[in-house]
Amino acid sequence: MRGAEAERQAAEYLQSRGLVVLERNWRCRLGEIDLVCRDGATLVFVEVRARSRPGYGGALESITAGKRARLRRAAALYLARSGHGGACRFDAIVIEGGRLAWLRDAFDAGEAPV
Repeated sequence: MRGAEAERQAAEYLQSRGLVVLERNWRCRLGEIDLVCRDGATLVFVEVRARSRPGYGGALESITAGKRARLRRAAALYLARSGHGGACRFDAIVIEGGRLAWLRDAFDAGEAPV
């Protein structure tokens, strides 16, 4: 599955669960955020990972410490530019072998994915 298709599926899934997609593929000099959503008053930064086969490791395992650090830096810039002062979290959507899983609070400022 290609990245754009995985992100489309993830966005549709989250919207069906009541989240509002604010941005897709938000880019800045510090990195990229696949989806920025609103869940009530909470701003949600979503990393989407898909693997059609497990040969290269699992989708969740591909969210490395370096990737988490880039996401945190990009999210901090997004927050500064948007003026959002409320709660936020990092979620992950992983798609493996056609199965989609939504991991709320997949990681925070210093933790690895669950």
